[in-house]
Amino acid sequence: MPAALRPPALRGAVFRKRDVVAAGLLSSDCLRSSAWRRVFRGVYADAELPDSFGVRVRGARLLVPPSAVFSGRTAAYLHGATELADRRGLVEVTVPAEVRFGPVDGMRVRRISLPTSDVAYSGGWRCTSRVRTALDIARWESHPDAVAALDVLLARGLVDADRLREAAGVRRGRGSRQARRAVELTDPRAESQPESRLRVILTLAGLPPVPQHVVRGPDGAFLARVDLAYPDVRVAVEYDGAWHAEAGQFARDRRRLNGLTAAGWVVVHVTATDLRDPAALVARVRAQIRRATAGK
Repeated sequence: MPAALRPPALRGAVFRKRDVVAAGLLSSDCLRSSAWRRVFRGVYADAELPDSFGVRVRGARLLVPPSAVFSGRTAAYLHGATELADRRGLVEVTVPAEVRFGPVDGMRVRRISLPTSDVAYSGGWRCTSRVRTALDIARWESHPDAVAALDVLLARGLVDADRLREAAGVRRGRGSRQARRAVELTDPRAESQPESRLRVILTLAGLPPVPQHVVRGPDGAFLARVDLAYPDVRVAVEYDGAWHAEAGQFARDRRRLNGLTAAGWVVVHVTATDLRDPAALVARVRAQIRRATAGK
């Protein structure tokens, strides 16, 4: 492997191979050293930069045509909802229908002619507007994933609920019905994306729960606030995320569970593994509701 050569001008940089070679800063052989990391074909980054989604977006901007607009989860990331970055690292971009660009490994390229009202700038980045971003996610992704993302946008105040419903109501064309349904399923009270997915899975199965339900004891004192609830039969459904493994959390969870059990509640615990098998998850919750109903 060639010796690492790191010109000061390229420290912390993301750049195109052809530009730095033409400028005499590096040779093609030098780019094979450990000093550099390939981001896309023909695009490299200083290897000391984190291998992050933000670096990938910086690299994508060097490749896309001037008419391109970052869209979908990439636009959500640029608007400030960084937790919505594509889990697979794909950068989403939309180009006008007549523009020839792509495919590019590591990008998802869509050809759609956007009206100017749907294009915005966020921190100098050209991307879809916040409402258009939300509607695109709603019509491109499955309901559980889309609603989880919309819940984040609503909870963070990046999208107004009334404006989103209005925009979804007048939207026509491919995916518009799916987008309207996703918007109907949103609830900004959700405290995590897995919780949102869990709520949507149960709702679409005909078991709509009450989100963030407060449970009180016989004397009216606060006992707990549960993720999702069926108050009539005293069944709670809770998503157990990684934070439950934090120091001291087990003891707090145990005290909370004991209080709920003493008040006659049954808690169904759900993990990330359960979310990957929605049919089995729904069957488990339905069975618990059936048992609770029979015991009334």
